[in-house]
Amino acid sequence: MARREEGDDAPGRQAGPEQSGLRRFPTDSDSADAAPQQPRTADEADDGTGARDAAEADPQERTDPEATMALRAPADPSRTMALRVPADLASLRPRGIPKDRDAGERDSRGRDSGERDSRARDSRDRDARDRGAPDRETTDRATTDRDAADRETTDRAATHSVAADRAAATKPAATNPAATDPHAPDRTATEDAPADSPSADRDSTMARGVPTDPEATMALRVPEIPAPAPAPVTPRSGPRRKPGRPTVAAGLTARLAPLVEGVKPLARHLRPRYPRPGRSGWRRWVPSWRQSLGAFLTLFAVTASLLGVAYATTEIPDDLNTYATQQDNVYFWADGTPMARTGWVQRQEMPLKDIPEQVRWAVLAAENESFYSDPGISVSGITRALWRTVGEGDTQGGSTITQQYVKNVYLSQDRSVSRKLTEAMIAIKLDQHMTKDQILEGYLNTSWFGRGTYGMQRASQAYYGKEVSELNVSEAAFLASLLKGAGLYDPALSANNHKRAVERWNWILDRMVKIGKLSATERAKYTHFPEPLKQSRVYDTGHQSDYLVELATSYAKKAGDISDQEFDLGGYQIYTTFDRKRENALTKAVTSARKDAKDNDADQAKTAHYGASSVADDGRILAVYGGPDHRKQGFNESNATTVPAGSAFLPFVYAAGLEHGVRKERGTSTTVPVGPDSVYNGDDDVPVSTPEGPYWDRSGKKVTAHNDGNKSWGQIPLHKALASSVNAPFMQLGMDTGLDKVRLTAQATGMLASSMGPQVPALTMGSSTPSAIRMASSYATFAADGTHTEPYSVRRITRNGTRVALDTPNPHRAVRTEVARQVTEALTESFRTQHPDAASASAQIAGKAGTTDKDTAAWYVGTQRSVSTAIVVYRMDLTESLEPLPLKGLAGSPASTVPYDIWSSALSPLS
Repeated sequence: MARREEGDDAPGRQAGPEQSGLRRFPTDSDSADAAPQQPRTADEADDGTGARDAAEADPQERTDPEATMALRAPADPSRTMALRVPADLASLRPRGIPKDRDAGERDSRGRDSGERDSRARDSRDRDARDRGAPDRETTDRATTDRDAADRETTDRAATHSVAADRAAATKPAATNPAATDPHAPDRTATEDAPADSPSADRDSTMARGVPTDPEATMALRVPEIPAPAPAPVTPRSGPRRKPGRPTVAAGLTARLAPLVEGVKPLARHLRPRYPRPGRSGWRRWVPSWRQSLGAFLTLFAVTASLLGVAYATTEIPDDLNTYATQQDNVYFWADGTPMARTGWVQRQEMPLKDIPEQVRWAVLAAENESFYSDPGISVSGITRALWRTVGEGDTQGGSTITQQYVKNVYLSQDRSVSRKLTEAMIAIKLDQHMTKDQILEGYLNTSWFGRGTYGMQRASQAYYGKEVSELNVSEAAFLASLLKGAGLYDPALSANNHKRAVERWNWILDRMVKIGKLSATERAKYTHFPEPLKQSRVYDTGHQSDYLVELATSYAKKAGDISDQEFDLGGYQIYTTFDRKRENALTKAVTSARKDAKDNDADQAKTAHYGASSVADDGRILAVYGGPDHRKQGFNESNATTVPAGSAFLPFVYAAGLEHGVRKERGTSTTVPVGPDSVYNGDDDVPVSTPEGPYWDRSGKKVTAHNDGNKSWGQIPLHKALASSVNAPFMQLGMDTGLDKVRLTAQATGMLASSMGPQVPALTMGSSTPSAIRMASSYATFAADGTHTEPYSVRRITRNGTRVALDTPNPHRAVRTEVARQVTEALTESFRTQHPDAASASAQIAGKAGTTDKDTAAWYVGTQRSVSTAIVVYRMDLTESLEPLPLKGLAGSPASTVPYDIWSSALSPLS
């Protein structure tokens, strides 16, 4: 079909909308009979009437209006394009095409049109549904009516178009000179007729190819689309780059292309059609069984894939929760009864072998009876918990023991779906890495039982005051009920709790019978609820126990080589050497003395301190008094090295002289032995001499010895001098023996080197500052026949049932046995001399009082059988300094000193 190009209109003529358009379609006869054409000028262009084409064509073809379809396409986009539709579409068939072929094409075009109409209707249905339009049936009726109206309008237009074409064809061709003479002016019949002639108007209209009836024309506006300008081509510079190798993704895509092509038909077949065709009403929205099955399988595959990825990416954490691993440290008296505990968490681990089997099965019956057969999780329990969490906004149990253990030691306690899924993944992996017994042991040691306790061991002590190994099945069933929630099942909290606890206790016992872990006969024995303690016996520190714990902790770390960090993690059971009875008696005696001091002089009593300790001859510390309350005074008076020993130090000078002898000449190694009967000058203010003469101090003064009360005793045996506490002989004895020997002897018997005084004559008068514990330990060496054992406060340590190696002290020889007995005899005589009626003649008691030069401390150290007890009283204002203050009568009178009263009261009866 030849289209007129822009610029084909003759100069000086303006083609109107009716004068510019396209010629008719050429036929087979046209292509066969047409003569060669010369290039046309602008004047030879079509004038819009079709007369030139009609003159050149076959007359039959020219006069048949049904064989022509005029389509005018104006260059101006505002113009219209007139389309004449013949009434008989079959007449438009070109020559040479069989009718059968034409009919086949029509059938094919009809089928294509029907498919397009069907797709158009489906599209209109979807648009209508989006706009909230009526249903399909109403839409179909409206569409049918509209199509009928369109066909009727088209038929009328076609009829009028045919009539117009016939009228135009009947006009002679010679009316236009251009038909015969190419050079004649282009005139039409319209030019010859008057302007107002009806025939002229009709002929002009027909010549332009526009029907007189407006209904016979279907106007279509076709905007002119300018052709895009070609993009400039920039020549490449440089060498041509070689094509790169195809990427992995491209290669994979190419390989999968055949598979994708093969799947496309199946995918189109499976593509859901919604709403479902052939259904009406609500049934259009009900999925078919294929759709339901496909959705289920898809959901199952996606869920399985996600769970597989979650399982593969979830790892068992290396770090446990702090509260899951931290335990408390429990301290026990010497008799094995609990004394105190320390730590933020009240928990103590116990090996599974130490937990009775019935106790274990009571827990399993209550929480997870299929524990030994399940894979670590419960699908129904997880589903129930998730449903409760998502559907009702809270969470519910349903976890296995493995899941609960994972929550206790690896995860937080928050309630969320993500935590629940993570818990399940770790539980599955943990079940494959640990044995069931290991998981159960961990669970029983980390679960919370209320009353601030974690683990079965601490729960047993808190609710029944006994070890877990001592529980019966009835008590174990109650403790198992607490795992459901101690706040709901602790009978001590409320009557409702008591009722719930009894019901669950009965249910657990019946459950044990059902699973075959408790016989019906044994079950019949437990008809009464095992009432737990009203108050928890959670052993806490306080008062004197704080000082005991302080000593034991310090010793345990040192002797057990335990770091502070390890010790703070807890789990240690520390068995001390403290004797409960002796401790109570000593505390009572000191407390009474404090009360008396406060009644006599409240101001002085505020600065009074009382240190006391009892140590056995094998080194065991049996009792100490550290202060009124460790929470108010952390200063431990029994272990303080702040006040001088005074005359209580004389036995060590005596033992050094007996052990090493004396030297009368300088520069010789020859020593002269001394004994209890060796005589020394006991006068007051006697100068201390050396082999070279008197001993001068750094200020240029002679050093002299002074006795209590400035009393002179004359020549006196050493035995009697010690019994009478005469100082002068022992100052000289120390110089003769050698102050270094005195120092070594004191340290060998138990004194600390750090507490020893300067190596000057005052050393023999007790310038050293031993603690009450060390003083008692050194006196105990004499009671042990000269064998000394370092004082210790811990005899055994275990951690979660495993014994911890201790560096226990070993006894060693401090002085000869003969020397130790001679010292003990002198101390025994001292006790008898000062307190003749205090004990029977058969009582094995030895002791001595001690005073200081400036009356800053008062001592009494004595031994009853194999236990030595040291008491010291002094004054010190801890808010000002650590310098001792004068006693000013606080220690009592020489005849009845406060230290001796405390000592005798604590050891009463003296026998």
